[in-house]
Amino acid sequence: MTVVDTFFRYVPMLDPRHSYRGEDVVQNPERVCWKVGYPKTIRVDQGTEFVSRDLDLCAYTKGVTLNFSRLGKPTDNAYIEVFNGRFQAECLNQHWFLTLADVRDKMGD
Repeated sequence: MTVVDTFFRYVPMLDPRHSYRGEDVVQNPERVCWKVGYPKTIRVDQGTEFVSRDLDLCAYTKGVTLNFSRLGKPTDNAYIEVFNGRFQAECLNQHWFLTLADVRDKMGD
């Protein structure tokens, strides 16, 4: 999961996992947002981890609007798509990873 501040072009969190559940998606921004505050809007795609009661409840209680991209329209979230493509080409494709712990270690977590 990649969290990007599109205004400042800053990536406060990259969290490699095999899969995410709604509660995982809620916990990750909690680690980042307590320092800098919650955004007014979060742009997400239509993945099952984002279309969950957990994320909806968290967003509602924090006063955050969830802005869902349209199905099959990656251009709705073009900045993150470009970032993920560059990150894969410039970092992930340059290394051989044995485990998720190895990925985290090489990313500097």
